[in-house]
Amino acid sequence: MTTADSRHVPSKRWVRIIPPTIVIYIIAYMDRMNISFAIAGGMNKSLGLSMANSGFAAGIFFIGYLILQLPAGHIAEHGSAKRYILWTIVAWGGISLLTAFVQNAWQLIAMRFLLGVAEGGLYPAILTIISNWFPAKEIGRANAFYLMSLPLSALITNPVSGWIVAHSDWRWLFIMEGCVSLALICVWLPLISDNPEQAKWISTEEKQYLVKILREEKAERQIAFSHTTSGGWSYRNLLADKNLWLMVVLFICYTSGQYGYSIWLPTLVKNLTGKSLTIVGWLTALPFVSALAGLYFFGALSDRTRNPRLCTALSLAGFGICFCVATVFRQYVWISFALLVLTGVFTKSMQSPFWAMPALLFPPGFAGGTRGVLNALGNLGGFLGPFLVGWLATATGNMNFGVYSLAFLLLLGSVITMFLPPVTAGETELPQEVAAAR
Repeated sequence: MTTADSRHVPSKRWVRIIPPTIVIYIIAYMDRMNISFAIAGGMNKSLGLSMANSGFAAGIFFIGYLILQLPAGHIAEHGSAKRYILWTIVAWGGISLLTAFVQNAWQLIAMRFLLGVAEGGLYPAILTIISNWFPAKEIGRANAFYLMSLPLSALITNPVSGWIVAHSDWRWLFIMEGCVSLALICVWLPLISDNPEQAKWISTEEKQYLVKILREEKAERQIAFSHTTSGGWSYRNLLADKNLWLMVVLFICYTSGQYGYSIWLPTLVKNLTGKSLTIVGWLTALPFVSALAGLYFFGALSDRTRNPRLCTALSLAGFGICFCVATVFRQYVWISFALLVLTGVFTKSMQSPFWAMPALLFPPGFAGGTRGVLNALGNLGGFLGPFLVGWLATATGNMNFGVYSLAFLLLLGSVITMFLPPVTAGETELPQEVAAAR
């Protein structure tokens, strides 16, 4: 089938695959981040937590989060991502409910760790499902639509979480949002299929088109990478690749800043403005509105320039600089808040160009595992960032030092990004670069 002919192929996949993945990640993000409103809404006082303990409880999620990343990526690519995500929903919804009944810091820490384990494989599994449904000429748009769930999740859930805490208490926040998570089963099961071959809801024409073009693209990539090792690729090759570890380190720098920013944003805005938690919920949604614009802009810029490396570096640098400057001008309340909103432009924008780079560096058959390794180890920053802010705030009595540490890590990530191979900047063709990098 020619490119021209493909324009007339039905496109039901866009309305059956993308919306459920967006909804699933929005609710997962809500259960992951609602602790930020629980902290601002009195959980610290209720459980007798210091700022350092709160930061540790928020961040321990990401220690559990790394455990199932690689296995989940492998299962999603070689088994059933749909079934894996189903059991993930059951686990994280139940754990969120149980969190409402914790009585001390250690129980809270245990629940947060288990929540991290439960959610651990969700991201690579969803990316695998999308890659199973959208060919190369569509994958950029498909990923961009899915990645919009990242800012949308905060935009939608922050006001809801703020309202719940303001009108009841932090325990009801976990109860209500845990029930919403379990209700996702009714969305996930009927709508999603692992791949076109298994779907009963698409036309024969659409199924044949997808099966044919996706198989051809996989075969082409296998040929392109076949010469990189004499005995074929393995996970040992993947873990020995220097480019993987560069990407892990820069992603740690990013997630430290991103989750540090997101976890402590309600507290920062509450301290800055002195407003109620309901108003804080709406105010903290604004940076995530601007994040939608940043995500689209940097994704489009990456496609246009064919230079995801530069776009990733610029995004990280913009994030660090704006966040730091917003803190410097805290005495000017609304100028500082406007700068926090501007910071939001960069909080998610590196994701689209970043996730475009693994396909340039690693062969097919290892995509799920690569995503899992990057997301697992990279999200250690989700522990480092919140804990670093809480620890420095406790040690110095000034939250600014925590923000400065996050800005430094973001700028460091920007510098590290530029050490990735030229192929990620569109300067060489794939086979030659891969061969040289090995």
